[in-house]
Amino acid sequence: MTGKHTLVLGGIRSGKTALAEQFAATAGGDVVYVATATAGDAEMADRIRRHQQSRPAHWALAEEPLHLATVLADRAAAPQAPLLLVDCMSLWLSNLLFAGEEVFGREREGFLAALERYPGSVVIVSNEVGLGTIGMDPLTRRFCDELGWLNQALAQRCERVVMSLAGLPLVLKGAL
Repeated sequence: MTGKHTLVLGGIRSGKTALAEQFAATAGGDVVYVATATAGDAEMADRIRRHQQSRPAHWALAEEPLHLATVLADRAAAPQAPLLLVDCMSLWLSNLLFAGEEVFGREREGFLAALERYPGSVVIVSNEVGLGTIGMDPLTRRFCDELGWLNQALAQRCERVVMSLAGLPLVLKGAL
């Protein structure tokens, strides 16, 4: 692995995205915000708009709901690989699960491999679902299992892992 990678975990409204954005802003250099969300309804469109308005205007944007490995490969080819801020794994995982098993397996493994090769830094935002209750339906249980396994795989590949609790960083691996 050549870049310094960071995983920021947290629950809903825990401050994880703000913390990830702070890491990106203080790292210096170019930043590309990699957004995995899609606006499926008015409320989600409003959330996306608020996120866009809160980001620095000079940050580039890549909107990619499925093919994160491709984004990393494309940006790695730049003369100076930018810092990528990927927000977020839970939305990306939902998109993959709805895309079908073949897409799910290929894109998940492709992203993890591309992350290991990426020459710049990557800051990844993900929900921590392991502290909640067991889902009542098979899809919810599968989502929680898959996100938990994905978070573990990302934590192994990242030099720094931080949990955001009530807007406060709790370092799990590495240093702030």
